[in-house]
Amino acid sequence: MVVGAGFGGLFSTKALRKAPVDITLINSTAYHLFQPLLYQVATGILSEGEIAPPIREILKRQDNVDVKLGTVTDIDVATKTVAVEAPGIDYTVEYDTLIVAAGASQSYFGNDAFAEYAPGMKSIDDALELRARIFGAFELADLQANPEDVERWMTFVVVGAGPTGVEMAGQIAELAHRTLPGQYKHIDPRKARIILVDAVGAVLNTFGDHLSTRALRQLHLLGVEVELETKVVGVDATGIEVETARGHQRIESMTKMWAAGVAAPPLARKLAAAAGAETDRAGRLKVNPDCSVPGHPEIFAVGDMMALDQLPGVAQVAIQSGRHVADQIKRRLDGRETGQAFKYFDKGSMATISRFSAVASIGKLRVSGFLGWLMWLAVHLLYLVGFKNRLTAVLHWAVSFLGRGRSERVSTFQQAYARAAVREYGDPFERRRAAEAEATQVQPATTVR
Repeated sequence: MVVGAGFGGLFSTKALRKAPVDITLINSTAYHLFQPLLYQVATGILSEGEIAPPIREILKRQDNVDVKLGTVTDIDVATKTVAVEAPGIDYTVEYDTLIVAAGASQSYFGNDAFAEYAPGMKSIDDALELRARIFGAFELADLQANPEDVERWMTFVVVGAGPTGVEMAGQIAELAHRTLPGQYKHIDPRKARIILVDAVGAVLNTFGDHLSTRALRQLHLLGVEVELETKVVGVDATGIEVETARGHQRIESMTKMWAAGVAAPPLARKLAAAAGAETDRAGRLKVNPDCSVPGHPEIFAVGDMMALDQLPGVAQVAIQSGRHVADQIKRRLDGRETGQAFKYFDKGSMATISRFSAVASIGKLRVSGFLGWLMWLAVHLLYLVGFKNRLTAVLHWAVSFLGRGRSERVSTFQQAYARAAVREYGDPFERRRAAEAEATQVQPATTVR
């Protein structure tokens, strides 16, 4: 059984395509998510379909896989069964060998109430809501008469100066300065404030001082206000509270997004409790060198679920650990020695800052600017699943990077931007339903003479 169809789960499943095994793959959605490009869905560059191909389509030629929709809620290591919940039905599945690759969730560092006002970016739903909030903020700013309200709607705060936060801030800045100017009668999108906040002292701090400095310079050129060594202590519907060396401050903003941390899902702690294993501070399972759970050689944890040698939570760790576990299973089936330690080959880290500008750290090589962007483009095209996805992604990148447009600006009111507006002004759907109900009330019969 494989739990999760992210990079770790999908690549371990594909690596077992010729093995004499029956695989049950359980995932909470019907698609595989290419998470590194979620920010481009949120900012209108790509559609969700281009980064989320259906699992059944990816694996349609792999006859030894049974794909099931559902969320694993519990694991019984004694009976070797998992409990699964799906809409309208609960079921259990037995396993001989279990690969847990359920990914990671957004971490608010104990302040989960922030999530209502500052969504993270770990799912398609998150990206679509952020898209609606970002584009909707400009629409609602255009309706305001009070300059203070205009400024509040046109101030965007991104919390977290890692790759996701830097990429989001850069793309919102490009929206404001390249895509949207000239499209509004009452506001100038170029006056939008994009503020990037982080408690650490550098942007992209894992990339080294040279690339961090280059990224910071490029963000400043884009007009992004970077507030480092700034801790978020409060988030509400209309703003954000921070602590800096200058003291306590409030930033008025209707649109906030969170990209500041990750944590293992609750399933990791449940499995740890059931198996008698330990977890680290982020809730990840502490595994043996071969990625197996201590005391349970039939259970493996890969990717963001495992804590091993301080490996980062990136796609390449998930891909390589998934393939390693698949190899361990095949060796066991062949009667060969198992227990080989997982050895991670670091292929480097990349982050885009704006069109034609990215930074890449590969071994001792440090690349930035246009060459870094070309490397980023090649790597992401390589790992996008399916020829169709690559082709349409290239077309949309051409629209956004060579031109000024955004191919995917549609959002529904249900996704809307205006969860914040509803809190501020009331729910227009409720008002409309009340008006319709009043209009359709049965009137007393009258006699016509």
